[in-house]
Amino acid sequence: MFRQLLAPLIFIIHLPLQLANLALWGGLVILFGLVRLLIPIAAFKRLLAPMMNCFMLCFGKCSLALIKLFNPVSFDYRVNSQLSKQSWYLIVANHLSYLDIILLIEFAAFRIPAPKFFLKQELIWLPFVGLAAWALDMPFMRRFSKAYLQKHPEKRGTDIATTKRYCQKFTHQPTTVINFVEGTRFTPIKHAKSQSPYNHLLPPKAGGIAFTLATMGELFTNILDISLIYPQNTKHPMLAMLCGQMQQIVVDVNVLDVPQAAIGDYYNDATFKTQFQKWVNSLWHAKDSNISQLKKGM
Repeated sequence: MFRQLLAPLIFIIHLPLQLANLALWGGLVILFGLVRLLIPIAAFKRLLAPMMNCFMLCFGKCSLALIKLFNPVSFDYRVNSQLSKQSWYLIVANHLSYLDIILLIEFAAFRIPAPKFFLKQELIWLPFVGLAAWALDMPFMRRFSKAYLQKHPEKRGTDIATTKRYCQKFTHQPTTVINFVEGTRFTPIKHAKSQSPYNHLLPPKAGGIAFTLATMGELFTNILDISLIYPQNTKHPMLAMLCGQMQQIVVDVNVLDVPQAAIGDYYNDATFKTQFQKWVNSLWHAKDSNISQLKKGM
């Protein structure tokens, strides 16, 4: 009860500190990104890339330190196998909150290569976030509605072409590619509207993963199936965190082999497309069941 009374005060103090942390590290990434743009020498770009990735990871670590400072939160990391910074990983994760991004960045630090997110086009206008993501060569995906594609069929497949172009950039050094397979954050309204067959997830979108595997499948050491859970703060995790109400965060990591059957021509091979969708759906059913089991144990 006392902490609930303090929530507005905690929010007023905590939010500016989180924004200052974002501005500091995001500003450094943008600055180095502009330098790299002005000096387009391949060797120089490769020299700057690790430093820029380090700034992003520092943002995650500092942000997590602030979360621990203002919240009585416990972190439960569950990883069923060894990880390496010298490997390539494809992360498939559920998406509940913008807090997910902070947690995945922090999780990557000292464990796996710096992550690359697939971001919505609209986020490029978000202060510090958009330009920093651009400087870090993260792909921005533009989603079109079915009605728009009917009027502009030439735009069909644009997001897939973007996926393929950026994945080719990620083949030169160990990289972690993160894909929020649902394509948007989970909410009860979206869950009901999509008529999702899952209890805790929205239906997966298979195309982006298919093209990532088609382009980089031979490089990926493993697929990391990550489930993010906020057991006591399911409605608004980000707001709960900023108000000092976050109590527990679970990061469950299931390390999977990359099946050869999951690599193929998704858009031109109808048989492969059907098989791939079945594989993604089975992965998502297993993930949904795992989240249910984890929640029962809390």
